[in-house]
This record gives sequence, structure tokens and C-alpha cells, in this order.
Amino acid sequence: MSPAPQTLSGWGRFPVGDSVVATPADRAGMARALGGDHGAGIIARGLGRAYGDSAFVAGGTVVETARIDRFRGFDPQSGLLDVEAGVSFAEIIALFLPRGWFLPTTPGTKYVTVGGAIAADVHGKNHHRHGSIGMFVERIDVMVADGTVVRCSRGENADLFHATLGGMGLTGMIMAACFRLVRVETSRVTVDYHRTADLEETLTVFESGDAGSEHSVAWIDCMASGRAMGRSVVMQGRNTLLGELSPEARRDPFGLPRKRVKSVPFTPPVGLLNSLSVRVFNEVFYAAHGNRRKVVDLDTFFYPLDSIRHWNRLYGPRGFIQYQAFFPRKSSLDGLRELLSTIVASGAASFLAVLKSCGPADDAMLSFLEPGHTLALDIPYRRGVIEALCGRLDRILLEHGGRLYLAKDALMDGTTFRAMYPRLDEFLAVKRRYDPVGLFASSQSRRLGITPA
Repeated sequence: MSPAPQTLSGWGRFPVGDSVVATPADRAGMARALGGDHGAGIIARGLGRAYGDSAFVAGGTVVETARIDRFRGFDPQSGLLDVEAGVSFAEIIALFLPRGWFLPTTPGTKYVTVGGAIAADVHGKNHHRHGSIGMFVERIDVMVADGTVVRCSRGENADLFHATLGGMGLTGMIMAACFRLVRVETSRVTVDYHRTADLEETLTVFESGDAGSEHSVAWIDCMASGRAMGRSVVMQGRNTLLGELSPEARRDPFGLPRKRVKSVPFTPPVGLLNSLSVRVFNEVFYAAHGNRRKVVDLDTFFYPLDSIRHWNRLYGPRGFIQYQAFFPRKSSLDGLRELLSTIVASGAASFLAVLKSCGPADDAMLSFLEPGHTLALDIPYRRGVIEALCGRLDRILLEHGGRLYLAKDALMDGTTFRAMYPRLDEFLAVKRRYDPVGLFASSQSRRLGITPA
């Protein structure tokens, strides 16, 4: 298909930008896409689930990778899967879960490509035990600025490998990757639910239960104030074993229930997720989840919002931002308390508020997480108001040694970014080595000063 102009955004639908979009179907097409004048730069894009402006470049070229989607090989002894970058997590689950294999870690949607997941170094509910996807990646094939494809790993072209993990596509276009799947006995998760009264109790439950839990996450009521601030429903789970299923369920241990997929058919003129609707939802959700144990299917536990197509439209035409903050363990309680107090005082309503424990950092140069806690918030966008709020939140993060996740960022400035990511100069040196003319760029990289504006 010939490149065509399109107006693009991230999943948050803010900000937007006009790019020329190419949709190659093979390696030769990807190489051709690099040729010519790309104006403000060129960047690869998977399924568009990064929230901000990291997967488009206003005034430049976007190369969509979804058609670069071959499965190239699988080793059933080690679990090593070799795929092209456009293969989605949903496709991997559909093919390999019935064979007893699952993703080593996963974000809150399965509609991401392997290339996008590696570029964002995605993490999930098991980071406290196993880290991000980078921990499981063996090698990556990257098309660099001169059109050659460079294979990199921890032992071969290691500088490119460590810069590409979490590098948001700025070192080149990921063509293929080899990473490890993990064995599971069933398609279910056994989950212990704990309802907590405040933030301190929430972190205490994490601390006491994380070591024995494969997965750990909390829904947090970010509108609760006073003594109830930080009250949560903590969900700690493990993969259900075959012998724990009922005799009937054992006949189809990897089956997933068929669910009616809902859809938001259009963007309402006014966002439906506001302080009133979120407050009502929070009260109902908190009341409905007492302390108990329950077995749920993988889709319910990992991908609850995937059952609502185009749910991002609920925020209305102005869209929303996702603000994902990390605090190191030593400052988690004080940092989270100050962050939540600021959000409550602002009146910002977050429909999605997810708190997770974090474990080992990987060796990516722009690695996001290390031991501590991360809080992700969806906040309706209001021009001027949200910029001011996020500026205050950024300062809180800096004061407590925290940082923001690039795959969710839409508003951070370059000075803040540099302060949060101490290995930036090391990353930039590798980028210059493989991309000396600064070809690969996104609207985010321009805003942050990673590439010239």
C-alpha cells in the first residue's frame, strides 16, 4: 500500500498529530519505507496502545508493523518463541495457550505487538517476581538507519540490545524477536482478594503476600481522602494447577469462557467518566470485594478492559492521559501518600487506578522499574488544568526519586525526563552509533529532547 497521510494519536487520544503512514508487508517493504524524505523523522508503530505520543511523529512517517507477523519457530523444550515484530500477544495466546504455554509477563491488554512490547519493555502483575518482558528476551533483529538488519542480544551487539529494550523505537525498527514463554497447567488464576482500609495497610498486604504470589496488583480508590486515602482491593494470585480444577473443568483445562464483547460505538460529546461517575463506581467496587479466594480465567484477571472495545472513547473528544508513576521502595509510602493527596485535592477523577509491586530492574538503558511500587492513573484531559496538575505530580516524583513510564507519558518535559533517567547519555551514544543522522524520532522524543525538535 502507498503511504498515506493520517491523523494519529495514542490510546489516550491525546495528543494528536498528522503523519504519513506506511504499511509494509515484509522486510523489503520495511527497507523501502526508510528511503526518501521523512521530514520530522520516522517511527515504527504496532497496534497503537501506547497512551501518549511515542508511536507517531507529527510531520514525519509512521511505519505500521502489524503485517510483519510471521511465526518463525518454537522450541517446546525451552519455550523459546521466534516471531516477527507484528505478531500480537492475542495471537500468541490463541496459538500457544491450548498447548500449555503463556506469556512470561503481560500488560493490561493483549492487543499489543511483540515489537511494541519490547520497545516499551512492558511489565505486568508479576514484576515483583520476574521483572519486565526484557528479562525473557533472548535476541532482537533491528533494522537500523542504513537499512541493514542487526541481530543483537546480551552477547552480540549488546549495546544495541540494551538500548532497544525500552528504547521506544528510537534505535531502529524491530523486525523480529526471540523470547521465552512459560508453562502453565490451566487457563485459570487462583486469586486472593484483600480489602484494605488505607494506603499503609495496602502496602503491608503487598509486603506480606508478594513473596508467595505469582501475580500481585491492587485496584486503588484514588478519590478516597482522609483516613481512607489509598484504600484498595489487593489481588494476589497464582496460576491454578490442573489438580485443583473440578473434574468437569479438567476436560478442557485451557479453555476460556466465551464472553460477549461490548463496544463503545462512538465518542460521546462529553466524557462519561467524571468525578461523580467514578466516585459511584469506586464505592460499588470496594463494597463488592471482600476478603475471599476465587478462581478466575486469564482474560478476567489480566485483560478485563479488553472485553470493551474502544473503551477509550468514554473519555470524550478531549481524551485522557495515563500517568504511571514509580517510587522506589524506601519512599513508596510517603511518595504515594503525597501523590494521592495532590490528586484528591485537584478533583481529578481516575476510572482506572492500578497499584503494583515492582521487583528487579533489567539491564535496559531506559529501564522504568526497580524494587518499589508503581501507580497508574487514567485522568480526563482538560487543557491547562492537567498540564499544571502533572507538573506538580512530576515534582513529587523527583523529590522521592521516582520516574514516569515512557509508554504512558504525554506531558513530561525534557528536564524532568533527564533527571529521571540517569542512563540517558549512554542511550544517546548508542543511538548516534546506529542512527547518526537522527532518522528515528517520535513526537515524544522531540518533546523530551531525545531527538532535535
